[in-house]
Amino acid sequence: MPITDEGFKLVEIPPVTEEVLASYDRCPPDPYMGNLTRSKRFSQYRVSHKGDDGWQFEKLPHRAYTAFKKFNSIGGGMRRPYEPLEVDLTPWARFGAESIPLDTSEDWQLNVHQNRSRATLEKPGQLTPEGIHQDGHEYVMIAILRRHNVVGGETRLWRPDATEPFWTGTLEPGQALLLDDRAILHDVTDIEPENGQPGHRDILIVAFSRWREKWYGEEHDAAVLADGEPVVSAM
Repeated sequence: MPITDEGFKLVEIPPVTEEVLASYDRCPPDPYMGNLTRSKRFSQYRVSHKGDDGWQFEKLPHRAYTAFKKFNSIGGGMRRPYEPLEVDLTPWARFGAESIPLDTSEDWQLNVHQNRSRATLEKPGQLTPEGIHQDGHEYVMIAILRRHNVVGGETRLWRPDATEPFWTGTLEPGQALLLDDRAILHDVTDIEPENGQPGHRDILIVAFSRWREKWYGEEHDAAVLADGEPVVSAM
C-alpha cells in the first residue's frame, strides 16, 4: 500500500542486524546539530530500478552534507563534513523505496543518515533542534532502530500553517514513518534519560529525491552556499 492521502505511512521495518546496531557505538560526534548530544555518519547513493532485480544502489563519491537554510535554519547554508557509513544500510533504504513506492521510471538520489542522540540528566537529547520543518526532499523515511533507557521522543506531524499536529506517536524500535515531505511537516520532542541513567536513541533517516532534483554535486552545493532555492521539477 502506498503512502496514504494523509501524507504518511507507519511501517514495520525488516529486522536489524547486531552488526548494524553495534556500528552506532562508533559514530563520531556531530558538531553542527543537537547541542553536542548527537553522533552521526552520512552517505549518498544513486539508485536505479532494474526490472526483476529491483532497486540497485551506487554509492556516490563522498561529499560534505549541504542543506538549504529554507529547510534548516541551524545547519543549513554550510558544508557539514561527516564520516561515511561503515556498514551497509541499503537493505533498509531499499525497503523504504519499495514501501513508498518510488517511481521506477526514474533514477533517484538518496541521502542516508545514521544518527545517535544521547540524553543525560544534565543535557536532554535534541532530536529536531531546527523545530517543525520539512527536509526539502520528495519523501523521507525515519526508522527507529533502538531506544535505550530513554523517555520522550514523540514524533509530531503537521499540516502547513497548522497550530496543532494532526498526528502524534512515539515510534518504537522496528518502526518507521514514511513521509510525503512536500505535503507535511514534522518534529520530534527531546529525549530524556529514564531512571536518571544516560540513554540513547538510534535512528536511520533516508531522504529520497529524483535524480534530476538531486542533493548532490557542485551545482547543488553552490546553490546551498549562495542561499539559493532548491530545484523542484514539475511532476
